[in-house]
Amino acid sequence: MQIRKGLPCVLMILLIIGSCSPKKEEVTLQKNTPAYQLAKDLAAIIPALDPDANQVMVSAKSFNLTTGEVIQFMMTNLGSRVEQLKTLDPSTLLQYIERNAQVLADRKLIMTEAAKSDISVAKEDIDKAFNMNAQNAGGAEKYQEFLEANGTSVDDVKKSIESDLLMQNFLDSIIAANVTVTDDELQTTYGLDKSASVRHILLLTENKTDEEKAAIRKQMEDILARAKAGEDFADLAREFTEDPGSKENGGLYEDFTRGTMVEQFEDAAFNLPVGSISDLVETRYGYHILQIVDRKRETRPFEEVREELQEQLRQQKTGQAFVAYMDDLRQKSDVKVNPLQ
Repeated sequence: MQIRKGLPCVLMILLIIGSCSPKKEEVTLQKNTPAYQLAKDLAAIIPALDPDANQVMVSAKSFNLTTGEVIQFMMTNLGSRVEQLKTLDPSTLLQYIERNAQVLADRKLIMTEAAKSDISVAKEDIDKAFNMNAQNAGGAEKYQEFLEANGTSVDDVKKSIESDLLMQNFLDSIIAANVTVTDDELQTTYGLDKSASVRHILLLTENKTDEEKAAIRKQMEDILARAKAGEDFADLAREFTEDPGSKENGGLYEDFTRGTMVEQFEDAAFNLPVGSISDLVETRYGYHILQIVDRKRETRPFEEVREELQEQLRQQKTGQAFVAYMDDLRQKSDVKVNPLQ
C-alpha cells in the first residue's frame, strides 16, 4: 500500500511494462500457456480468477479489462517473481490483483487519450531508454538473457517503452507544462512546517460494497476509541493496520514533506496538534487514524532553499492536477469496477 502521491510517483506505477490497446476488446488467456496455468493456480486461492470464466474486472467506454489481462500484465511485470503470488492469502492476493487492475485501467485511459492527440515519440528516445535499461541490467548481453528468461522480446520491450514515453509526453503536455509557482506561494510555503512524522492505522475500503464499508468503519471506530483511551498506538497499528509499508514500524511515517501524501492524510498530519490523535480520516484507500508524532520547520535561509521549494511546490501542484485529471477522465470514460464474484 502506498499512500504517497504526486505525478512522478504515479507515473512510476503507471509506466510499467505492458501494452495497452484503445480498442474495446477482451483479452482471453490461451490454454497451455504460462499465463493460463498461473490463472488456474491462483484460482485455487480465489476461484473468480479462473481463466475459463475470465471475468471483467473494469469496464469503460473504450475497453473491458478481464482477469486474464490483469494476470498477463502481472506476469510481464513480475517475471519469475510471479511465483510468489501463489503463496499469498486470499485477502492479500485480492488486494494485489485489484491494485494491478486499477493501474492497468488507468494506463489504458491515458493511452486512449494520448492516441487522440498529436503527441509522438522519437525513435532515438526509445533507443536511448532501451540502452539505459540494458546498462542498468549489467550490459546488453545480461539484459538479453533477462528478457529471454522472462519470455519477453526486444521488440516487446521497445513497444512498451514507446507507450511509456507517449504517456509521459502526453501528461507533460496537458498537466506539467501548465503548472506554475509564484513567489507568494514560495514565501508562504517557507513559513510553514516543512515535514511531519505520524503513526497511522489504515483499514482498506477500495472496491468494497457499502455494507462492507459500513462494517469497516465500525471496526475503525472501535480502534479509535481504544487509541483515544490510551492504548499504545504503535501496538494497535501493528495489530490492525493494512498498510504493509508501515505495519512493522507501528504505523510510522517519518519526516515526509508536503505534497507527498494524499490530500486528506496530509491535511491531518500538518494541521492537528503534535501529540494528538485524529478522528477517522477517509481517503481513496480507506479509513485512517493518525497520531501526530512531530513536525519540523525549515532552518535554512529562504534564498538557499528557493529552488528546492519551487520544485517541491511544482511536484505538489502537478500531483494534485494529475489526480483531478484522472478523476475526471474516469468519470467521462464511465469506468466501472466490478467486484470479483
